Amino acid sequence: MLLRVGLARSARLRGGAVPLSLPLARRLSFEPPPPDPEWTDTVEYLDETGALLSSAPGARPAVPGADPTILSGGSAHPLPRPAAAARIAALALRHRSGAPLSAALSALPSAPDAALLLLAASSLPASDPVPLTSLVAWARLQPWFAPSDDLSSLLASRLPPATHSTELLALFDDTLALPDPAAFPKTLNTVVSALATHGLLEPAFYCFKRLRDAGFKGLETPAYNALLSLLLTRGLAFKAFEVLDEMATSGCALDEGTYELAVPALARAGRIDAARKMFDEMKQREGIGRAPVGVYSVMVDVLAKAGRLDAAMGMYREMVAVGHRVSTAVSTAMVEGLVRSGKLDAGMELWEEMRRGGLRPSFGLYTMVVEANARSGRLDIAAKLFGDMEKAGFFPTPGTYACLVEMHASAGQVDAALRLYHSMANAGTRPGLSTFTALLTMLANKSMLDLAAKVLLEMKASGFPIEVTASDLLMIYIRDGSTDLALRWLRFMGSAGIRTNNFIIRQLFESCMKTGLYDSARPLLETYVAGAAKVDLILYTSILAHLVRCQDENNERAIMDILSASKHKAHDFMCGLFTGPKQRKQPVLSFVREFFQGIDYDNEESAARYFVNVLLNYLVLMGQMNRARCVWKVAYENKLFAKAIVFDQHIAWSLDVRSLSVGAALVATVHTLHRFRKRMLYYGVVPRRIKLVTGPTLKMVVAQVLASLESPFEVSKVVLRAPGDSVLEWFKKPIVQQFLLNEIPSKADVLMHRLNVMFPSSAPEVRSLSIPRSLGMSR
Repeated sequence: MLLRVGLARSARLRGGAVPLSLPLARRLSFEPPPPDPEWTDTVEYLDETGALLSSAPGARPAVPGADPTILSGGSAHPLPRPAAAARIAALALRHRSGAPLSAALSALPSAPDAALLLLAASSLPASDPVPLTSLVAWARLQPWFAPSDDLSSLLASRLPPATHSTELLALFDDTLALPDPAAFPKTLNTVVSALATHGLLEPAFYCFKRLRDAGFKGLETPAYNALLSLLLTRGLAFKAFEVLDEMATSGCALDEGTYELAVPALARAGRIDAARKMFDEMKQREGIGRAPVGVYSVMVDVLAKAGRLDAAMGMYREMVAVGHRVSTAVSTAMVEGLVRSGKLDAGMELWEEMRRGGLRPSFGLYTMVVEANARSGRLDIAAKLFGDMEKAGFFPTPGTYACLVEMHASAGQVDAALRLYHSMANAGTRPGLSTFTALLTMLANKSMLDLAAKVLLEMKASGFPIEVTASDLLMIYIRDGSTDLALRWLRFMGSAGIRTNNFIIRQLFESCMKTGLYDSARPLLETYVAGAAKVDLILYTSILAHLVRCQDENNERAIMDILSASKHKAHDFMCGLFTGPKQRKQPVLSFVREFFQGIDYDNEESAARYFVNVLLNYLVLMGQMNRARCVWKVAYENKLFAKAIVFDQHIAWSLDVRSLSVGAALVATVHTLHRFRKRMLYYGVVPRRIKLVTGPTLKMVVAQVLASLESPFEVSKVVLRAPGDSVLEWFKKPIVQQFLLNEIPSKADVLMHRLNVMFPSSAPEVRSLSIPRSLGMSR
């Protein structure tokens, strides 16, 4: 049989409209539902031929799947629920939205329930959300509608966030406003996941904060992962860690995706210990296989850059053991970490392993390995790697060229350094200041003056200042004792218009004086004086010391000319000291006192002490004992040797000559013994003992002089001592009195000549200036 049902609705219902959007549906949901429909037509049952079997004045709504509304033979069957759901879906697809859809759905023979509505909604195509939203909007107005997590989650999953974010947020707000939002976990998870997956950061994080503040604990791992991925993509690692902490607090299980996101993020943010802990937890978690290669790569890179090389190497070996192929970036990070930490051998082993594995080193890795081998002195390996780098198509940087040139130059490999230097120039790379300096220093140390001059002029052509560098090379020649080369280099500097400073001129002058090049020394001193430099007392004294030690008459004249060229007031003093009283117009003692009163003892005390030592040597050698004793007396009066003479009442008198030159020691001994004799004979003061502290150097000199007078002094290691009574008896001898009154003993000239031969450099060396480290000379 066929069923024909005519349904009529009231005129009011025929004019009703179905809302198009969820917000409008919410507004209409607060209107009272329409009254129950009234049936006005007749239900007729026909047979196969169309003849009327029976009729009835009306019919009640039939429930699909429950009420028998279809006759098959003589029995009635209910309409299947899938067919009823398909009819609802067909109506939604046909009319899509608006009043026609509302009228068609309202004209159904029976009102659908929530399960039938979900079944119909699920069958709608996911590509077009309009029929679904219209159907749900119509259902929300019906009295039988009850909110469902399944239907809400289905709607949330079908709404594209790019165009329907407002609807998604409205659905989220409505769900969260329900009395029991915890009963809608799928809906809330779907909304957060959809917003986060489509890159809507602010709405997604807003929903997360709302759920956290509401105490909702039902957010699932996929939603957390989507939010973590979005935050890390946007560079908000601190917000991602906040989400991760909330995930741990809520008891949500971490899956492989969470670990893949969290472990690298923690490592890159510097929280290495937390990253390693989570990495170990990941490996122990059941259901998760080996860690992904990306996680291993990040951990190795971060550990290597953080200096935890043992942990990084362990992670690297574990990565290889589990079957992952190591990338170039990971190998580069390991090699760089090992090389930078000074473990070059381990780094080169890994480098070779990397090459055997078929990995092509990067430009940066090549550069670093070449420079590291060069700086560590492995120049052969560095040169080979440099060649491999060029064959691989990498153009070396100026820094790499400079490093190789400088290291070869430091090692003294002239040919290799010059070859690299010319290769650098041919490649169009401009050498830097350090490269020129290293190359010139090497050439200077190798005494290759002509090549050094050529490179220096090229340095000048490159725009670098060359005055300081040229002066440094001059100091190298001076320091090495190559005075001839230093003079040649100075002449080259003059011809090239390069000026040097007075300090270096002085050092070269002193070097010429030491090597006996007096003819070259005088022009240098004249240049020094003409350059507004002042010849100080130390420099004048050093020239006088050369005169004391000189044995050749011609050289003596040359040194005297140099002393005159110094124009120092000490030279006028020397000339006046050797003239007679008539020319001086005052006694020797007054003349000496006048000179020493003009010395600035605050700044020149040590220089004055040096001058006295050398001057007394010269005066003794010249036989001027009286003048020498005057100089010593004035020097002692001005407290240049304040601690030399000690009177300890009646116990001990002593003279300390350890800091004096040979001539000064002899003059001090004679003058001091004369003072001791006067005290003992004229004042009757006799000490228990008298000591002459000479030290090991001057012990034999003083002892030989006193031995010729049969003195009672006994010689020990560093002291000559005698009892006071014995010295008193000795002082009474005429020969001693004659000796102490300035009479030179016989054969004195022979004795002083012997002393000069035995101690040719007895004058203490005193430097006048504090030499800078870069220009220092060994003395």
